[in-house]
Amino acid sequence: MKVEQIYTGCLAHAAYYIESKGEAAVFDPLREVQPYIDRAQIDNAEIKYVFETHFHADFVSGHLDLQKKTGATIVFGPNARPSYEALIATDGQVFHVGDYKVKVIHTPGHTMESTTYLLIDENDQMHGIITGDTLFIGDVGRPDLAQHVVSDLTEEKLASHLFDSLRNKIMPLPDHLIVYPNHGAGSACGKMMSKETTDTLGHQKEVNYALRADMTREEFIKELLTGLTAPPGYFPQNVLMNIQGYESLDDIMERGTQPLSAEAFEAAANETGALVMDTRDAEEFAKGFIPNSINIGLDGNFAQWVGEMIPDVKQPILMVIEPGREEEAVTRLSRVGYDNTLGFLKGGFDTWKASGKDVETTRRVTVEEVVEEFGKGQLPLVIDVRKKSEYDSEHLVDAVNIPLNEINRHLAEIPRDKPFLLHCAGGYRSMIASSILKQRGWDNFADITGGFDELKETPLPRTDYICPSTLL
Repeated sequence: MKVEQIYTGCLAHAAYYIESKGEAAVFDPLREVQPYIDRAQIDNAEIKYVFETHFHADFVSGHLDLQKKTGATIVFGPNARPSYEALIATDGQVFHVGDYKVKVIHTPGHTMESTTYLLIDENDQMHGIITGDTLFIGDVGRPDLAQHVVSDLTEEKLASHLFDSLRNKIMPLPDHLIVYPNHGAGSACGKMMSKETTDTLGHQKEVNYALRADMTREEFIKELLTGLTAPPGYFPQNVLMNIQGYESLDDIMERGTQPLSAEAFEAAANETGALVMDTRDAEEFAKGFIPNSINIGLDGNFAQWVGEMIPDVKQPILMVIEPGREEEAVTRLSRVGYDNTLGFLKGGFDTWKASGKDVETTRRVTVEEVVEEFGKGQLPLVIDVRKKSEYDSEHLVDAVNIPLNEINRHLAEIPRDKPFLLHCAGGYRSMIASSILKQRGWDNFADITGGFDELKETPLPRTDYICPSTLL
C-alpha cells in the first residue's frame, strides 16, 4: 500500500494522500488545496474523501475548499459538530478508496472528536494508522486545547480519555503498523515529538513514554500534563474556523496580493489601523524599515511566530515583502487563519525609501563588536528571548530570560533608561523582539547577530556561559 506523506516543515505538519483504482483520499489537508488536486490528476484519479482527524488548532484545514473544487465528501469522526455539510462517521465504520479500506477508530483525548484512521491494503491486510494528534512519534497529543473552546472539557478529563483511547484502541493493534502522525518536532501540539515523521507502532510501544504498558491512569495524566506550556493565542480561533467554516482561499489571495504604491500603502495603514508586517531577512530589516512595522521573516517559522505574536487572526495586515514572494506570504498567513491581508507594498521597501518617507533603523552588533565595545568592562544587561527550556540548558551568566512569545507581558521589566543587549539562538527571534520594542518606543539597545550560537564560541568579558546541568 502506498501512502504519500506531504510534509510542510514551517508548520511541522503532515497531510496524507492515498490512491487506488482511480479513487483518492486526502487526510488533514493544508489550506492551499491545489497541490492535492494536481497530485490526483497525475494519477488520473478523483478525490473521493477528505478525512479529518479532528478540528485542528494550529492550522486552518483545506477541507472546505477541497470539497468545493472536487466534490469530495468531508469525513469527521464521532462527536464532531461542524457548521457545514460533512459525513460524521461512526466508530468502526469502513470507507472504500478503490481497493483500499479506511476504518474509523474513535480515539478521544486530544479532542473529543479525535479519530484515528486504520489503513487496510488491497489484500485486506492492515498497513498503518493515520493518528492525527492522538499519537505522535515520541509523544501524544496535548489534552489542554479543547478546554479553550469548551470550558468544561478540563485537561484532566481529556487526558483520562486519551489514556483509554491509547490503551483500548491503539496499543492492541499489531506492532507492524506504520504510525502516520499529523505533526513532527517543532509543533506546539505536543511537548517532546521526535524529528522522525513515521515509525512502527511496535517501536513506539517500546520508546514512547506515554505507551508504557505498566503505566497507571494517574501516572499517565501526571506525566502528560507536566511541562505543558501555554498554547499560542491563535489556537482557539483556528479551532472555531475549522468548525464554523471560512472564506475561500481564492478570495483571500486576490485581496492580499493587491500591489500598493507607497502613498496608497500609507493611506491604507492610517485608515484601517492595519499592522505593517515586514517579512524580509533580519539583517535587511535592521538597515531600514517603515516606522512601527514588525519584522517576522519568511525564511523561518513564519506562520508559527505570526500566531504567537499577533493575538487576533482578524487583524488587518499590510505586507512589506521581498518582490516575488507575495503569494507565498499570503498563503502562509492563511494557513494559520490570518486572512485579513489588505495588500503589499509594490516594489518592496525600496519603493518606500525612494518616496522620501520616514525610515527607521535598529542596531545589530556582532559578537566581536560586543567584545570590542565591552572588553574592558562589564557587559550591560543581556535579555535572552529564547524559550525557557533553551535558557535552562545553557545561558550567559546574569542574562535575563524573557521568551519572545511572552515579551508583551514583560515590557515593564525592560529598562528604558540604560542600554541592553538582546539575543536568541541565531538572530531570527531577537529581531522580532527588536521590532516590537522599537514599535513601543525603546531605542537604547542592540541585537546580537548570530545569537547564542556564536556567543558560546567567543570569550566574553565575564564567564562565557553556564550549563545548569553541570552544577548538579
